[in-house]
Order: sequence, then structure tokens, then C-alpha cells
Amino acid sequence: MERRSGALGLGVWLGLAFTFHPIVAQDDQVLAYRIRAGSPDAIRIDGRLTEDVWTRFPALTGFRQREPLEGLAATERTEIRIAYDDEALYIAVMAYDSRPDEIVARILQRDKLLKADRFGQAGVTAAGDDVVAILLDPFHDHRNGVLFATNPNGAEFEALITDEGGGLNIDWRGVWEVASARTPDGWSAEFAIPWRTLRYPDAAPDEPWGINVLRFIRSKNEETLWRAWEREGGGLHRVSRAGHLAGLTDLPRRRLNVEAKPFLLGGRRQEADAGGFIESSSTRSVGIDLKTELRPGLLLDLTVNTDFAQVEVDDAQVNLTRFDLFFPEKRDFFLENSGIFDFGLAANPFEPPAYQMFFSRQIGISEDGEVPILGGARLTGRVGSQTVGFLHVRTDAVPGIERESFSVARVKRDVGESNYVGGMVVDRRGDGPTNTSAGIDGQFVIGEAWVWDVFGTRSFTEGVGGDGYSYAVGYNYNGDVWGSFFNHYGVSPDAEASAGFITRTDLRSTDLYGGRTWRPSALGLRDIRLFVGGNYSNTISGGRLQEWSAGFFLSPAWESSDNITFFMNAAETVVDEAFDLSEGVDVPTGRYRADHIGWFAGTSEARMLRVSSQGTISRFYEGSLVSVSTTLTAAPSPKVSVALGYNRNVVDVPSGDFTADISSVRATYSFSTRMSTNVLVQYNSLDREFSTNVRFNFIHRPGSDFFIVFTENRGDDDRVWNLSNRGLVMKITYLARM
Repeated sequence: MERRSGALGLGVWLGLAFTFHPIVAQDDQVLAYRIRAGSPDAIRIDGRLTEDVWTRFPALTGFRQREPLEGLAATERTEIRIAYDDEALYIAVMAYDSRPDEIVARILQRDKLLKADRFGQAGVTAAGDDVVAILLDPFHDHRNGVLFATNPNGAEFEALITDEGGGLNIDWRGVWEVASARTPDGWSAEFAIPWRTLRYPDAAPDEPWGINVLRFIRSKNEETLWRAWEREGGGLHRVSRAGHLAGLTDLPRRRLNVEAKPFLLGGRRQEADAGGFIESSSTRSVGIDLKTELRPGLLLDLTVNTDFAQVEVDDAQVNLTRFDLFFPEKRDFFLENSGIFDFGLAANPFEPPAYQMFFSRQIGISEDGEVPILGGARLTGRVGSQTVGFLHVRTDAVPGIERESFSVARVKRDVGESNYVGGMVVDRRGDGPTNTSAGIDGQFVIGEAWVWDVFGTRSFTEGVGGDGYSYAVGYNYNGDVWGSFFNHYGVSPDAEASAGFITRTDLRSTDLYGGRTWRPSALGLRDIRLFVGGNYSNTISGGRLQEWSAGFFLSPAWESSDNITFFMNAAETVVDEAFDLSEGVDVPTGRYRADHIGWFAGTSEARMLRVSSQGTISRFYEGSLVSVSTTLTAAPSPKVSVALGYNRNVVDVPSGDFTADISSVRATYSFSTRMSTNVLVQYNSLDREFSTNVRFNFIHRPGSDFFIVFTENRGDDDRVWNLSNRGLVMKITYLARM
């Protein structure tokens, strides 16, 4: 997307003067300026801000600190200017820095610039570099937005924000362009975001969009925002507290707004049978994804013969519990607008979610591997004051599994400025039992920082059982000094969500934590957070104790962004059904102490060499568990990153003992912002499994990819190096917009 500027004459100056929308700028408002077709003011996306148009109008300025000194002016000046034409929205960033030699830019790879904050809250924080992030709320609904970010290397990052951060989808991928450049005064960037990537309503010319801008100055560990800079109830994810983007008039609408993305795939696979004989097979496939905007803001996605060969493999885990492990969704078709389908209790950094009515990994993935997806349709977006989502996917038959259909219907109705009430129905059916779950939910923001959530569901299953209920009510309060978290939920004995995820049934559980933050001016500390609280769980049938715990988290963080958290809990757990921890090591029924102490810590991600570590020492089923993991990451240049990980679990219980180790090497080489190679090698000593995944990705044009993926798994009961399977796949996609 390249548009070159030319010389300006008096006629162009006069034309621009009459083109600009006559709106008076306000403190919380920034104006966008139109570039008319044929104007010599076209913009070349090179990050250098050399076009005359960028000097013609006032910039968005006035950033304030959220950290470290709330409310004070940012220590470095940031200027944002916005223009547009019939093709795209353009955003110019000038990030001044009085110490340009200390600018941190170690990331070149896409989608790595931002992450959830260290306490797993809804906010985002930088992953280690200087970053500028732009939030846009085209529908001005004060709830949902789209996020674009870059760093001095021009790395790309985008995300979708649902319900003011209640759903943060950092895996969504849009089609846009950005370039950055270093300057003697800091760094600059230019964004070009096509209108087809931005879904927006048919609105009156004076109807603004929501907008906010965040900048991280990594050398000072400083977080600044244009709006919502308050610690209490603030942050970039607070869409309702954003400013306003005015001056957008006569935005283009195409009668035919269709995106077609066909793919071609070819590969070879080898698999060892029980006798060690290697069988080979070839794979060839053709498919297509279609996308069209049926009406402003309402998006229809269709997929045929869907394939996810390019998706990165899951991280290896050791399961030392009675319950299923939880792995995040990584497949593109299920990621865009996925926050609309969130219903239930979200996962936290320490354990899987207790209840989710819909979990997309139930589609196309079984315990024995991939299940082919024949096709699917998804309709998502805004209709008036409603957010809607409909999904239907059909999977093919594989040995042991018949063809199945998965259907989801979701509606959320806006209430007031930041609240909603909604409902959802999820259905899974095939030749076996049919399961349907239905529920209502709501989210209510009280004041600036109190967020209450509530839901109730009912499941219906053909045949015996599966007709049960679940419910939850809770709040989250994130203030500057005080914080609190409360959640009470129940899952009945017969509750079933075969297209969702339930950790355990027949459980009623309550969590309550309260905390305080201190900000001492000593020892280089930025803040110290203390949370105290506990949990109590019992069965719904009979009220039998299942678990209780009480303890604290103490977390100091330094100005350098180094941090460590200590935690200690007194706890008990009840085992109603015996289970195996490992082969020959079982846990009988009974009541057990589960006291534990531990830590998790990390050095600043701005450093070339950084370390993260976590560990626990626990009383474990009348024995002990010592679990320690460490990751050493080196990023000597933006092109190269290597992470060495090691996790050890030492279990000693009355029925036996064992040690489970997971070792990993994760390496990335980024040739450019559009070409990278990722390597992940893992070894699980408990399962005697050795796996390798190599993934090469070349974005040959925006929205179009070429992948080469190699996977190999080794290890069996005889030798760890015996081949289980290996495969090599090449896949090319091409995005055509009509």
C-alpha cells in the first residue's frame, strides 16, 4: 500500500481548506483529515512522516502517566495525526525520546508486542519493547474495539477487545500495514488500515468513533495514555473511557464486499505401527474461506474443507491432577470475534476454567488427533444495540467418531454505557446422544472499577443423564490502592456441555480475595501488592467438603520491571474416587492436607538476557510434590530469540514416587516482519516423548501466507528415539478482495 506525495500548489491548499470537516477540536477529541482522490498529498507508508500533509494540522498530544506517577505529564512527547482517503485510515506517530540510544526494540516477529498484565487482569502491557498502540471503537458502543500496535522495528500487532477487556483476543489477524523509522529525536511510525479491515456503521457525518492511544517507554518502564490513564478503572482496554475521533465523512461502501481466501496444501506423512513398521502416506487438499459484510458491522464467514496444518503445536504439560488439561485455541477460523462466544468462567494463570458453555477446541480435535472439518459458517457483529454471533460447523467421520454438527447462537443486548444482558444456546449432535446447553448472563460496571458478572445455564441431553445446571455470580474490583475478587459458582452433578469445557461437576465453590497496593520510594521498588483470601468448595449433592484453602500473595515489582511473587496457602482436599498419578502410582480416596508455598518471578523483558522462574513445595496426598520451572531467554537482536525451558516435578506419595521433567527449546529467526521461522523442541520424561515442530511463514502479500511445517514425534516403551510419526506440509493461501 504505497502512495507517493507530490508538490503542492495554491489550488491544492485551497482545496484542502474546504475539504476539512469544520469541527472545533476539544480536549478529548482528535480530528481526521480527508485526502481527496487525485490530491498530491498521497501517503507513502515508510514510517518517516516526510509527507507535507502530516504538518498541516494539530496533533493529538497531552499524554499522562499511568505508571509510575499517575496523572503526571508523560516525560516524553508523543504526537498522533490521523488522515484518510477512499482506501484506508492513516495514522502517523511521532514518539519523541530524549535518550534515543536507550530505545528498546528487540521484537521483529508479528503478534508479540503486547500481552495480558502480570496478574492476568483484562489490561495489556508491553512484552519488552517500546510500543505505541492505537485503540479504535468504530461503532462508538463504548464496549468493543480493535487494537493496532507497533514498535521501532515496525513489528505488527493487532487484537480485538470485547466488553472492555472481558474478552481480549490477541490471536485475531487483520489486513493492514505499518512501517517505523528511527530519528535523531526518537522514532516514528505510519499505519495504513484499509476500510475493509475496519468494520464500521453507516453513521451521520458528525458521529465520532472512539479512540485511545497508549505508549510504553521501556527504558523508563513508563506507561502513558491519552485517555483512561487512571489506575482505578483505567487502561487501554476501558473502551468507554476513550476519546473521540471526529471528521470522518463520506466513508466508502462497496456493493460487493467479499474476501476469498483459497488454499492449496500438499504433504507427506510417516507413521509407525505397533510393530515399528513405517507406513507412508501423501496429503493433498484444496479449500477456501469466504468473508463478506452483509450489512455494516455484520460479518459472515464461510469455510469449506478447512485445514489448520500451519497451527503451532501445544506446549507439553504434566498432569498431576484428577482433571483434564486445558489448551488454548490457536486456529484462525475460530479466533476472529471469538469473544462474542465467551460464556462462563474464564481460565486464570494457575488452573483451567471451571465452566465454559462453548469451547471451540471440541470441534475438529479428539483424543486421537485431528477430525476433518467439512465446512462451517459464522455470523458475528453488531445489529443496533445488540452484539450477535451464530456459528455452525460440520465435522467428518473418523474411526470411532461419526459425523457431527456443532451450532451456537449468541445475543448480547447493551444496557446503559458499559453493561449487557445476553443469552446463548450451544448444540452438539451426531449419531450418538445430542447435547444442548442454554443460558443467560450479564455484566454490570458499577462506578469506575467494580465489574460484576452473573450467569445461569441448563443442559439437556438425549438419553440418561446430562440434564443439569450451572450458575455463577462474582465481581472484580481493581483500584489504585485496594483490590478485591469474589466468585461463587456451582455445577450440578448432571451438568453436561459436550461442546464446552467443565473441569468437574457436582461442585459448589466460593473464592474471595482482598488486597492492597503500596508504592514505596525505596530500594528501586515501584509497588508492593498483598492479596489475602481463600476458597471453599463442597458438593451440591450432600454438601460434602471437597477443598478449602486460605493464604496470601505478596508481590513486589521494581522500576526496572523485575518482579517476584511469593505465595503461601494452608489447604485441604478430598478425593472421592481413587485415581492414578502415573503408572503404578495411585491416590486412594480420603481427605488430604494440601498446604503449599511457592513463587513466580521474572527479570525485565527489556533485557537481552532474561530469566523467569516459578515453583511450589506442597504437601501432596500424604506425601510431597516439589515443582520447579525456569526459562532462560536470549534476544541478542530483533531477528533472533532463543528460550530454554526446564520443568521438574518430583512426586513422593505412599504408593510410590516418580520424577517428571519437561525440557524445551524454542527458537525464532525473523528474516523480516513478513518472514520468520519458529522451532519448538520438547521432551517429556514421564511419557518418554520427544517432539519437534518447525514452522516457516512467509507473508507474500498482506493477508496471504506461505507455510512450511515439519513435525516429528518420537518415543515409546522401548526407546525414546523410536519414531512415532513425522510429517512435512506446505500450504499457500491467497487473499482476494472483491
